[in-house]
Amino acid sequence: MSHASAAPFTRAGILTGIRLSLPLWPSIAVFGAAFGAAAAQRGVSLAEAVGASALVYAGSAQMVTLEVWGQPWTLSTLLAAMTVTGLINARMILMGATIQPWMRGTPLWRTAMTLFVLVDASWLIGVRHRQEGGRDLGVLFGSGIGLWPLWVASTAAGHLAGALVTQPRAYALDMILPVFFAAMLAPLWRGVRPALPWLASGLVALLVQRLVPGYAFIAAGAAAGLVTGLLVDDGAAR
Repeated sequence: MSHASAAPFTRAGILTGIRLSLPLWPSIAVFGAAFGAAAAQRGVSLAEAVGASALVYAGSAQMVTLEVWGQPWTLSTLLAAMTVTGLINARMILMGATIQPWMRGTPLWRTAMTLFVLVDASWLIGVRHRQEGGRDLGVLFGSGIGLWPLWVASTAAGHLAGALVTQPRAYALDMILPVFFAAMLAPLWRGVRPALPWLASGLVALLVQRLVPGYAFIAAGAAAGLVTGLLVDDGAAR
């Protein structure tokens, strides 16, 4: 497909995405520091911790992987880390599928660059921008790249500071991210029927989390949302 038909990718869009990510900065800084501190306690070097944040850029997966971190590494711990990371990041498959029509026709290098900084928050900001009639892919990229250097820098600061920022709940800073997501989701409300996949995903994830140890609830919730979404779309088509 011709690049001429691709969605615009502008500097103004990038700056808008960065601006829309600003409410998340305090939360990202705290949890990046918490990851750095936890990594230091697990014997992860500063270079390894910062490298993980810079290259993996997946806060929840990085935190959980620390629980199975092995020194020295064995085949079993390596497989455990790979499985946990795969389960937690499986939601990215669905997130990528939802933005694929928007990114159709975009040059490969730009697609790779945008998807590298794709996280839950940037996806949500981008989806809201798209739902409101926007087309500028710079918003999606900007909201992700705006958080990336902060995540890396706060990881380094947390590693150097040790255990100084390990209790974000004491200051209610852990509530910034949920409140932000709730505020961003509200304008996307299109009635009960379109919300059924979200409801099914949440209920199944809660149920599996209580019944099955580990992190299978993430994949179960994502699968439930996908199946429900397909059923809802099929019913609407009929």
